[in-house]
Amino acid sequence: MKRKRYSVEQIITAVKQHESGATVADICRKLGIAEGTFYRWKQDYGGLEPDQLRELRQLREENERLKRVVADLSLDKAMLQEVAGRKW
Repeated sequence: MKRKRYSVEQIITAVKQHESGATVADICRKLGIAEGTFYRWKQDYGGLEPDQLRELRQLREENERLKRVVADLSLDKAMLQEVAGRKW
C-alpha cells in the first residue's frame, strides 16, 4: 500500500470541511485515507489554525531536545558523583 503524506494545511482543511458539514466518508474518499486516520487527525488537530499547529510542533521539538540535554547532564552528574565518592 502506498503511503501518502499530507501537509498540516491539508489536514486542517480536511478537519474544517467536516466541521462545516461535509461527511467523513466523502473527505476520506477524496484524500484516499481511512476513516480511522481522519478521526485521529480530528483528535490531534481539531480546533487549531495552521500557525498554532506549527508553533505546537516547534515547542514539542524543543521540549524533546531539552529532555535529552537534561538526561545527558544527569548521567554526567551521576558519573562524577561516583568518581568523587571513591576513596583513593
